[in-house]
Amino acid sequence: MDPSKQETNQKKASKPMAKKETQEFQFVVYNTMTQQKEVFKPKIPGKVRMYVCGVTAYDFSHLGHARAAVSFDVLYRYLKHLGYEVTYVRNFTDVDDKIIRRANETGEDPISLSDRYCKEYNIDMSDLQCLSPTHEPRVSDHMEQIKDMITQIINKDFGYVVDGDVFFAVDKFPNYGKLSGQKLENNRAGERVAVDSRKRNPSDFALWKAAKPGEPSWDSPWGPGRPGWHIECSAMSAHYLSFKFDIHGGGLDLIFPHHENEIAQSCAACEESDVSYWMHNGHVTNNNEKMSKSLGNFFTIRQITERYHPLALRYFLINAHYRSPLNYSVVQLEGASDAVFYIYQTLKDCQDALLQLQEEMPNDGKPARISPDAKECISKLRNEFQVKMSDDLSTSLILTGAFLEALKLVNNLLTMLKKKQQKQQRLLVIKSLKEIENEVTKVLDVLGLQPPWSYNEVLLQLKEKALTRAGLVEDDVIRLINERAEVRRNKDFLKSDQMRAHLQAKGIALMDVGTETIWRPCVPVQQDSEIVPSEGQKVPPKPESA
Repeated sequence: MDPSKQETNQKKASKPMAKKETQEFQFVVYNTMTQQKEVFKPKIPGKVRMYVCGVTAYDFSHLGHARAAVSFDVLYRYLKHLGYEVTYVRNFTDVDDKIIRRANETGEDPISLSDRYCKEYNIDMSDLQCLSPTHEPRVSDHMEQIKDMITQIINKDFGYVVDGDVFFAVDKFPNYGKLSGQKLENNRAGERVAVDSRKRNPSDFALWKAAKPGEPSWDSPWGPGRPGWHIECSAMSAHYLSFKFDIHGGGLDLIFPHHENEIAQSCAACEESDVSYWMHNGHVTNNNEKMSKSLGNFFTIRQITERYHPLALRYFLINAHYRSPLNYSVVQLEGASDAVFYIYQTLKDCQDALLQLQEEMPNDGKPARISPDAKECISKLRNEFQVKMSDDLSTSLILTGAFLEALKLVNNLLTMLKKKQQKQQRLLVIKSLKEIENEVTKVLDVLGLQPPWSYNEVLLQLKEKALTRAGLVEDDVIRLINERAEVRRNKDFLKSDQMRAHLQAKGIALMDVGTETIWRPCVPVQQDSEIVPSEGQKVPPKPESA
């Protein structure tokens, strides 16, 4: 995506809503720490400081990463919509065991390999309409901050050194487990907590790892080495946001041990350390099992967006509440693709009609008088949007109800414009269309579904993806349309219906409009349960338990 368009989107998303509207609803979020919904109140009025754990960059990012990014992008956009000045920090882990292993396999420098995948991740984020965070720090650029925090932890007797390694002494932190409710013995090996007989307690975790041959290392007071996983986020969040900030987010799997260890480290380094709200998004599952690289049951974002438009993927991701599990389903992806096509086709038709009727619209500066139906529609959409978004970002409930009713009314008004009307009635319809369109695009903008291209462009892109999934090119469809037209002229309507059904099974719908036949994407009548790979593309297998 063009960076200039990304910048334009950020400016759009930062436009605050009217003060009157912000006073009508209290924004409520679910706080993992208290396990309940709470009214959101930033530490500094008018300003929000937010840190979200990013990816460990050693491969293309998968659907689970997309869900986390989109979930917190919606939060970021909504906070800006409410008029807050938001400082959003999302890190990259570019120093890690997994990166080193992958670099050894490929013969690359670990930092260079990670840099490449950081860039690939940002391409995916741009495709998914995720606004760029205020800061995107990398571990390799913040070694001094990390070493300083480890020094503070040691000086306060929460850390100890053994042969160049530094461990956090969990016994010294009585509140360990307060976020997750987990006990110390659950901080086990296999979750980046290594078994090591030198530890005072098996649950102690590494703050600094002594250098090993063939691994990147940095000088430190304890000898050359590199940071443990958990310390990076404590150090970088404190550096950019201070020890006290408003929101810390990430995937559900990060609650323990990562976020639990972050709390211990940060409080050990600074007694006043405090995060007001801990927010976590649910897993993406495949056959009801968590999708992850380690299980080999994941799909990369690229694998999805080769066949489905990124905006369709975004719609799919926000069509469930961010905290609930989201089961991967091609049927749902097809439904999401069909839904966004309908949205953009309706808005294109509206935009085209308004452009043609521009000369009929007075430019007298007076408030637009609209129909009672349009007024009720706008009021209902605005109210429903505010109620649902303010209730812990209930995005899945926004894309139905009043939103769909607004699109339906747009189509009804467009139909009315095709009929003969008195001038005043016609003007009322035109103004009503314009006002409804404005309200619908405001909702899409906050949800990150307002495309950076023209509606015509995005519709063409959606059609191209549908052709890819069908294994066709547009010339194939045109040829079949022409063949079907000949069949219809011969009054062989049974064969005509069979030809239509054949294309519909592939996700291509034919529509007879007068003497012309046009096509659009549709949900296939019969759909496989998994993505069919492109030629030469390897798709990870389903788990054996499936």
